[in-house]
Amino acid sequence: MEFKAQNIADFLGGRVEGDANIIVSDVAKIEEGKPGTLAFLSNPKYNKYLYETESSIVIVNDDFVAESEVKATLIRVPDAYKAFAMLLELYQQAKGNKSGIENPSFIDSTATLGNNIYVGAFAYIGKNVRIGNHVKIYPHVYVGDNTIIGDDSILFSGVKIYEDTKIGEACIIHAGAVIGSDGFGFAPKEDGTYQKIPQVGNVILEDLVEIGANTTIDCATMGSTIIRKGTKLDNLVQIAHNVEIGENTVMAALTGIAGSSKIGSNCRFGGQVGVAGHITIGDRVNVGAMSGVSRSIKSDNTVLLAPAMDIAQAARVTAVYRNLPQLRDQVLDLVKQVTQIKIKLEE
Repeated sequence: MEFKAQNIADFLGGRVEGDANIIVSDVAKIEEGKPGTLAFLSNPKYNKYLYETESSIVIVNDDFVAESEVKATLIRVPDAYKAFAMLLELYQQAKGNKSGIENPSFIDSTATLGNNIYVGAFAYIGKNVRIGNHVKIYPHVYVGDNTIIGDDSILFSGVKIYEDTKIGEACIIHAGAVIGSDGFGFAPKEDGTYQKIPQVGNVILEDLVEIGANTTIDCATMGSTIIRKGTKLDNLVQIAHNVEIGENTVMAALTGIAGSSKIGSNCRFGGQVGVAGHITIGDRVNVGAMSGVSRSIKSDNTVLLAPAMDIAQAARVTAVYRNLPQLRDQVLDLVKQVTQIKIKLEE
């Protein structure tokens, strides 16, 4: 698809500085720009690339002041980063504008399909499934019986949705994610073996949830594992049975949440965070990367390290870590001095 600079400016509510009729058909990083591409500049440390980029159009902030001649046509907007994000979303929608049902695919006769949906080849849609309008189901997706998928949701290739799952509107589930597999529930027996505890609950994803590639969300033992509206989970995240995650919480890759823990709204988790089972984390809690959370945390806190602790305490602990070699030398020196004093006292 091709767009003129003036069309882009009109869409963004910006103004053109340069050739309003110049055309672009792709996007690029400003440092890797080529003719016919659109780039953006918002971080001052990339300013130098503006004067050498080959991109035809660059989106910049209204208050940007050029220090020398710029070859590219500029589009000035209040916030270049947000404006470029809007264009990328529009570009992605145009690229992924698929519709129709490909063959071979299997759709049970009891399934209900909305308008303008896409079902890719080798997809499987089970009994009593309800699919909303404008849903896209890519090839090799499995949708189990009694699943509900809301309007405008996207399931990328290889996603597996177990039975009874409820997916809200405008959700995005990336390749390889598994939603609704059994929770890790086993009862130890006297002979040292384990008895599997049936997992009869389901998973609920509310509206605007995004699930990263190869992330897994277990169904509840009873009731529901719930991911609230607007939450975003990165790749390779594990959510165990009966967990509840509040609205607009984000979790980076390799985070693991153990069973029956409750996570509040607007929390932010760094990568490789581990959360123990049956604890509660309040709203607006920030958890630093590689932290291990073993106890409940009240709202409006930032914690670091393993075991996770308040950020002020973590700073003091980290300072001690850094000084351990020096502290060791000081302790050894003190031991030496005490030994010498004892020898003198015994003489």
